[in-house]
Amino acid sequence: MKRYVAFFSVLTLIFTISANTAKQEGYEVGDYATDFNLEGVDGKKVSLSDYEDAEGFIVIFTCNTCPYAKMYEQRIIKLHKTYADKGYPVVAINPNCSERSPGDSMSEMKKRAQEKGFGFAYLQDETQDITKAYGATNTPHVYILDKENSGKLKVAYIGTIDNNYKDADKANVHYVQDAVDALMQGNSVPETNTKAIGCTIKWKMS
Repeated sequence: MKRYVAFFSVLTLIFTISANTAKQEGYEVGDYATDFNLEGVDGKKVSLSDYEDAEGFIVIFTCNTCPYAKMYEQRIIKLHKTYADKGYPVVAINPNCSERSPGDSMSEMKKRAQEKGFGFAYLQDETQDITKAYGATNTPHVYILDKENSGKLKVAYIGTIDNNYKDADKANVHYVQDAVDALMQGNSVPETNTKAIGCTIKWKMS
């Protein structure tokens, strides 16, 4: 009996150590992000390397159908208008499987982009490989990338846009705005991680 107790104790310890040491899937602040080549609503493939003058990016995993994404839509449009000309454009990626969420198909994305007058690239991650690489779990989920002199893209912020998803006027902490402003001034990002509030991503059925 004692031998069984000892065996299961060791087994439990191994599982505990493995769980604590396993790296969480996706990027963490300080990691370098991969580029991608995804189709946009204009039918063209878009990569971050296409933006030669960019100092960084506001990459946002978002979609057509999530109520949270819709509530943040105008704020995303405003972020692009504010920061694109300053070197930090918004690049939006729809991560949802369109078979599970037909409202997130490319044809519906095109309609949404036209209706709302998106000025930023709105891309579809059909394979969901980029979404997995970044570690996005919700829509919207923001990754701010800072371009180094080498051209590598370092993750500077991960999380939500601000602290009030219901009402933009009542938000009094603007995480993305504060992070980009800090990067533009050569300062450290004041808060590098926040919880992304939104809908869970609709993954392909395996």
